[in-house]
Amino acid sequence: MERKILGIGGTPRRNGNSDILLQRILQGAKKAGAKTEAVFLRDYAFSSCIGCEACRETGACTKLLDGMQLIYPEIRSSQGIVLASPAHNYNVSAWMKAFIDRLYCFFDFTQDHPRKHSSRLAGQGRKAVVAAVCEQLNLQDMGFTIEAMRSPLSTLGYEIVSEVGAYGCFAKGAIKDLEDVLRHCEEAGRTLVDSLE
Repeated sequence: MERKILGIGGTPRRNGNSDILLQRILQGAKKAGAKTEAVFLRDYAFSSCIGCEACRETGACTKLLDGMQLIYPEIRSSQGIVLASPAHNYNVSAWMKAFIDRLYCFFDFTQDHPRKHSSRLAGQGRKAVVAAVCEQLNLQDMGFTIEAMRSPLSTLGYEIVSEVGAYGCFAKGAIKDLEDVLRHCEEAGRTLVDSLE
């Protein structure tokens, strides 16, 4: 696994505030010496998890042969990950939610109920940053957006080393006026890379 940071963008708006947020975090990571790659979920045709449980037998998502099959190798080969989403109805975007649900295939389960689980991504020093953009002005109005990314990544075995919230942003590119947030983004990228050493 190389010192690579994978950015996952969950916004339907091309070059909007969430994209800018993600790109600034990756820019900070790149300046800190990491290889970076951005994946924008809107560019991939993929379905949400259908709960078929086939991955419990194979250790991979084999029922849905779609765009996620292009993203899985990038996840496995990246030591760091960044998830960036706009707040949609107090939560992550539908694309980000579908992406997170499709990470279910990285879990192994016991046969008892409730089943105990372990992640095949855990114990490898993986680190993460989560970032979200909200039109409203505070964390309460952003709802579960950051938590909806933080908790699944933590369960998968990632250590969350930084969180970025951008508030009061709706118009396309409005985040460019928030210099303190953009600085925080670059710092988050550098922190992510430093945490891998």
